[in-house]
Amino acid sequence: MSAKHSSSDGEATRSSTDITPDVENVPIKEEKKQDEPLPDPNIVDWDSPTDPANPQNWSHRKKWANIGTLAAITFFSPLASSLFAPGVPQAQNEFNNHDENLATFVVSIFLFGYVAGPLLLVPLADIFGRVPVYHVGNIGFLIFNVACALSTSMEMLVAFRFLAGFVSCAPMTVGGGTIVDILPPAQRGFGIMIWSLPVVAGPVIGPVAGGFLAAAAGWRWLFWLLTISGGVATIAGMIVLRESHPAVLLDRKTKRLRKETGNTNLRSKLDQGLTTKDFFVRAVTRSSKLLFLSPICGLACLYNGFVYSILYLFFTTFTFLFSEVYGFSEGIIGLTFVGAGIGMLAGMLTYGFTSDKIIAHLTRKHGLEKAKPEFRLPLAIFAAPFIPAGLFLYGWSAQYRLHWVVPLIGTALDGFGFTILLSSIANYMMDTFTIHASSAMAAITVSRSIFGATFPLFALQMYASLGWGWGNSLLGFIALAGCAIPPLFWFYGEGLRTNPKFQLKL
Repeated sequence: MSAKHSSSDGEATRSSTDITPDVENVPIKEEKKQDEPLPDPNIVDWDSPTDPANPQNWSHRKKWANIGTLAAITFFSPLASSLFAPGVPQAQNEFNNHDENLATFVVSIFLFGYVAGPLLLVPLADIFGRVPVYHVGNIGFLIFNVACALSTSMEMLVAFRFLAGFVSCAPMTVGGGTIVDILPPAQRGFGIMIWSLPVVAGPVIGPVAGGFLAAAAGWRWLFWLLTISGGVATIAGMIVLRESHPAVLLDRKTKRLRKETGNTNLRSKLDQGLTTKDFFVRAVTRSSKLLFLSPICGLACLYNGFVYSILYLFFTTFTFLFSEVYGFSEGIIGLTFVGAGIGMLAGMLTYGFTSDKIIAHLTRKHGLEKAKPEFRLPLAIFAAPFIPAGLFLYGWSAQYRLHWVVPLIGTALDGFGFTILLSSIANYMMDTFTIHASSAMAAITVSRSIFGATFPLFALQMYASLGWGWGNSLLGFIALAGCAIPPLFWFYGEGLRTNPKFQLKL
C-alpha cells in the first residue's frame, strides 16, 4: 500500500507538459524518493507558510501597531537617563550634598543599569517571551521612579536610579528581536527607524524638558512626570503588544498539542534539547561571546559605544559651555540640545526612507534573491564623516567664541551622523545574527552604556586641560579613524561572517 502511494506521488510531481514516457527514470525517482527522510510527525512547526500564528504573517496593521507601541515604551528609558540632569543642583541643595563627582554619578549611574540589565533580560525573554519581559520592566521602571521621587538622600537617588536603568532597558535590548520576528529584511529599515528614534531622541528631549520643569515645579516632579507618562505607555503595551518570539510561540503550541493529544513525544522545531538551566546559562554567555569573540560584533560595539558616548559627553558639557562662554540662563541652556535634535530627526528620516530602497537596489544589482547584511552599510559609510566634522566645528567655534549658532550647527552635524550610523549598525547586527539578534543588541547596549556612563566622568577635566578646541579635536580624530570601520565591514564583512575560524557556538 505504501509503495502504491509512493508511485502515485511520483506521477503527480511530474510536469503536465511532459507527455513522453520516461520509464527509465521512474525507478530512479522511486529510489530517490525512498532515500529522502520522512518528516518526523512529532516535530511541531507552523501549520503552513502562511500560518497567521507566525509573526511574519501578521497583518500589516498588527505589525505596525506592535512596533509603534514598542517605540513608545522604548522612549521613556533613554528620556529618564538625561531628564534628571538639570534637576541635580536642586537635589544637591535640598540634601546639602555638593560633591561634584556624586552630581555627575547620579546621572550616569542610570546607564550602568543598562550594563547589567541586558545580560539577564535577554535570556529571560528567550525563555518566557519578549512581552512578559517588557511588562515586568515597565512596571519596575514605574516603581523605581516613584522611589526616586520620594528619596531622602543623594545615596538613595543613586541606588534607585541604577535599579530604574536596570529594569527599563528591556525595550532597547529585546526590541531588536521583535523587529526581526515580525519584519522581513526588506522592510526592517523603516521598522528600525520607528523603534530606534526614541533611543536617540529621548536623551536629547530630556534636558530640554527637564530644565523647564525643574525650574517650574522642582526636581521631584521630573520623576513624577516619568511615572505618569510611563504608566500610560505601560497600559498601552499591555493592551497592544503580542508575543512574537518564534521559539516561545512554538513551545506554547507544543505544550498545547501535548495536552490535547496526550503525545508526550511532541517537540518544537526550534527546541534545542536543553534544560531550562542550561538554556539560561548559554543565553547569559551568548552576548559576552559575541562581544569578545566575534570580530564583527566586537568592532561594531566598540565603534557604536564611542559614537554614543559623545552624545552623553554633550549632556555633561553643554551647561558649562553655554553658561560660562555664552552666558545662557538655566532654562535657555536646555534649548541648546535642539541643534542635535534637529540633526537626529533629519538623520532618522533620511535613514528610514532610503535604507530599504538601497537594500532592494543592491539586491537587484547583484542578482541575488536575498539581501546581504553588508547592504546595510552604504548609509553608514556616508554618515560616519559627519561625526568628526561636527566635533571639529563644535570645538573650535566654542574655543574662539563664535556666534552660538555655529557650535549648534556642529552638534546638528553630529546628531545627523549619530542617528544614521547607530541605526545602520543595529540593522547590520540584526541581519548578521538573525535568531540571536537580541543577544547582539544586548552586546551593543552593554558596550555603549559603559562608554556613555564613563565618558562624562572625565569630560570636564579633559576640557579644562585641553580647551574646547583641542578637547573636541581629540575626539574628532578618534571618530575620523572610526570612519574606516563601515568600509572595512563592506569589503571584508562577508568573509568574516563565513570564516569557520569565527563561527561561534551560540
